[in-house]
Amino acid sequence: MTESKESTVRLLITCPDQPGIVAAVSGYLHRKNANIIHSDQHSTDPEGGRFFMRNEFFLPGLDMDGLDELRREFAEEVTDGFVMDWSLNPVWVPKKMVILCSHVDHALMELLWRSKRGDLETEVAMVISNHPTLRREVENFDVPFHHVPVGPSLRDKVSAEDTMIELMDGQADLIVLARYMQILTPDFVKRYAGRIINIHHSFLPAFVGADPYRRAYERGVKLIGATAHYVTEKLDEGPIIEQDVIRVTHSHTVDDLKRLGGDIERHVLARAVKWHLEDRVIVDGNKTIVFRR
Repeated sequence: MTESKESTVRLLITCPDQPGIVAAVSGYLHRKNANIIHSDQHSTDPEGGRFFMRNEFFLPGLDMDGLDELRREFAEEVTDGFVMDWSLNPVWVPKKMVILCSHVDHALMELLWRSKRGDLETEVAMVISNHPTLRREVENFDVPFHHVPVGPSLRDKVSAEDTMIELMDGQADLIVLARYMQILTPDFVKRYAGRIINIHHSFLPAFVGADPYRRAYERGVKLIGATAHYVTEKLDEGPIIEQDVIRVTHSHTVDDLKRLGGDIERHVLARAVKWHLEDRVIVDGNKTIVFRR
């Protein structure tokens, strides 16, 4: 039986740790007759640390108007004195996701497949690519495909991003770089801060640039893996959401490494995207708190 998402809300909190936070939150939800379904919390240090909380609760009859009122009441009755960063997110409204890709398909296909079968709480609004290669594959999932070429100059890049921004207007709660082989401008990253997830191989910073798998093979690496992270202005240095590795041996060829690397990339990216969509990730500086099941 599919779990109903109606009238269900996720509460995320970040604040300086001190006594009374959990009591204040749970007391308020109790007064509202809300039923807490899941609750997770973490403190970096009970004396002077940071406190993080994720609550999922059900409040019978709650709709968007009621959620707006709940936000106003929560701000007035709970947050005062705790210096909270917080959000209340309706579970019954799926986040809209835009996928950017180039011509490599493994990460893209994983996200489209998982979305279609209901594994991801999202609506895939569109796929945008700087190559036309994957149009048919994307449209087979009944997802709009937009080809936006990117020229070599900065002016070309800005023009392409302006086109993408226009296409994504109001439809990009999350942007996923599924092997989108273009560097985004700082202005684009700033516009969607905290809403862009990227995937890359685990060889950075040892093997930067073209053909990293061949250079890793020549070096005789014994582990390969992938890292999914939020995008910031510092290339590939944003807060890490998920990582994984697999062992390889001398018997693996370069093509084997590429195949295994692609396989782990798609799984790591899918997990990171899933956790973001389920409001399981809280950014803490250049780190993340991930409340995994």
